[in-house]
Amino acid sequence: MKNLHAPPIGVVIVTYNAADVILKCLESLMAAKPSVELHIFLIDNNSNDRTVSLIKRWAAGQHVAELSHNAPFSLKKTQKPLLLRSSKEPGPGITLFEAEVNEGFAAGVNIGLSHLAGRKELDRFWVLNPDCIVPPETPAILASYPVPETGFALIGHRILYLEPPHHIQSDGARVNLLTGVTGNLNLGKDRITTTPPPLDEINFISGASMVASREFYETAGPLPEEYFLYYEEVAWALKRGALPLVYCPDAVIYHQAGSSIGSPTVTKIASPFSIYFMYRSRIIFMRRQRPLALPVTYGYAFAKAVQIA
Repeated sequence: MKNLHAPPIGVVIVTYNAADVILKCLESLMAAKPSVELHIFLIDNNSNDRTVSLIKRWAAGQHVAELSHNAPFSLKKTQKPLLLRSSKEPGPGITLFEAEVNEGFAAGVNIGLSHLAGRKELDRFWVLNPDCIVPPETPAILASYPVPETGFALIGHRILYLEPPHHIQSDGARVNLLTGVTGNLNLGKDRITTTPPPLDEINFISGASMVASREFYETAGPLPEEYFLYYEEVAWALKRGALPLVYCPDAVIYHQAGSSIGSPTVTKIASPFSIYFMYRSRIIFMRRQRPLALPVTYGYAFAKAVQIA
């Protein structure tokens, strides 16, 4: 039911072989406090596991989703069945879209953004990874967080690792425009004692959880799809012009990093799949943004390859 007193926010989630994580994410979103109206657009990138069938069974009340035993909060279960809308049925709740071809993370996000942008009541679009779980208060915080009167590009916030002791994964991120290397700010630090970084240290917002404004989306356009994985959010943020990045200190999510593609964590090295796409996308990014620095980028990549070997 539409909540006339709650701010709306669009949520874009792209899944690919995410059967082991997506229900926890959806269950946490559906337990959001009623002071927010969620328009969730779920795009499955042609998974070859049981992701889609599991989502449908969960929505029908035929499968129970349990949060991880190490989740830092508990949730009240949402009553089922839940309506899964088609892309032709706009409104709050969950829309499920099944892509016929996996054309990458950015392409999936762009499908969701294009549909949500058609809903005039939405002026914020939250891109969220399927391996995240969300405390009940976070959606409302992101939907209503005060922003500059002149507008904003992207809102970032604290992302914590789901694995205890829930250290920081990202407080925003930076990119080195000489090597193309990116890094999360405050990575691995204690969540209690560590303060957020100064805003001028943040170059881009992690694609695991970022909120884009309608103004930014209409100005910068969709995410660049040539990257397939990684660096699309970096390139997107650099198209913000005068629109600032914003950091919301009150919002937090928990991220089970690397669940589908093997991204690195504090205690785990990246999978070969992740390494390949990371370096491929870094070279594409530098070719687009800083072509004169490509020799440095290649040199750094060669040195890391030797180190990994």
